[in-house]
Parts: sequence; C-alpha cells; structure tokens
Amino acid sequence: EVDFWIIPIIQGFVQIEELVVNYSDSSDDDKSSPETPPQESSCVDDVQPTFLVALISRRSRHRAGMRYKRRGVDKNGNVANYVETEQLIHVHNHTLSYIQTRGSVPVFWSQVGYRYNPRPRLDKSENETVACFRAHFEEQLKNYKKQVIINLVDQTGREKIIGDAYLKQVLLYNNANLTYVSFDFHEHW
Repeated sequence: EVDFWIIPIIQGFVQIEELVVNYSDSSDDDKSSPETPPQESSCVDDVQPTFLVALISRRSRHRAGMRYKRRGVDKNGNVANYVETEQLIHVHNHTLSYIQTRGSVPVFWSQVGYRYNPRPRLDKSENETVACFRAHFEEQLKNYKKQVIINLVDQTGREKIIGDAYLKQVLLYNNANLTYVSFDFHEHW
C-alpha cells in the first residue's frame, strides 16, 4: 500500500514543440528575391502542415557519474553514463519514433587523474571483458533488436587503445544484428 507515496521520475530531458511547415510551390531562389511579392501559404492536399515533435532523453541510474570518473562497463553489462534519446514526430495521425542510445565504450577501462583529458587505460584483459560486453549487447538487442554501433573514439591518438579493444570485442561477439561503424571526428574536422 505504499504505491501512493512513490513518484516515478527520470533524470533526463523532455521537450515537446509544435512545428508548422510552409509547403510552397516556389523555389528557394524565388523566396529570397526582394522583387518577389509575398504569396499565400499553400499546403499539400490542403492538410494542416503541423508537426508535433517530442525529444525525450533518459539517463540510466546504473553507472551514472562524472566524466573521467566513471568509464567503461561493469560486471553486469551496464555502461557508464548511458542515455537513451527518443525523437517522436506526430503528423497526419501517424507517429514516428527514432531511438538513439549512447554510453561509454563497453570494455573495462578508466581514466585516472584530474587534469584535462587524462590518458585512458584498459583495466581488465580481453577474456575478462567478453562476458560483460556480451551482457551489455544482449540487453541492447533485446530492447532494440538490430543496432548500428558508431564508435566515436579517436582512432589514432591516446584513445586508440580503447577503440581497438572495442572493435576486438565486437569481432569476438560476432552478432549479425550489430553493425559497427568507426567515425573519427579528427579525420573530418
């Protein structure tokens, strides 16, 4: 009989906005010309061009912590600072959903020290990591089915050791429902 006293809460973010899209037959060049007289807005099929957009981010209570203080995976497969973000778009009586998750690289690693960007280190061997890595992705695949993993770790600098360990675990796991992509911001900067 304590349910009355329990208040469900999330650590995260919620924003809901209504957007109106102006469908017009004129091109962008026509719109930007000062000589073009303003035209009345028109809409495809005379349907109200209103979109309801919601963004909901939920941070996991497992392995939450400050950056550089909480990294990697734990023995239960929980990764540090895990966040699930869902984008919902409601238009013409249809609701579309896109979910993106993010979290620390699911291997045992840490960064020691208080200075800016301390050097990462691996804390356990490849063999000790396999079961926890597997537990993390089995939970992910149970919840989301197929997943595309985008590794944002620096592939050449001091973070290379973490990126290499991550790729090795993906290869050892060898699951057809995971697609691994390495994206190095430094190459595209």
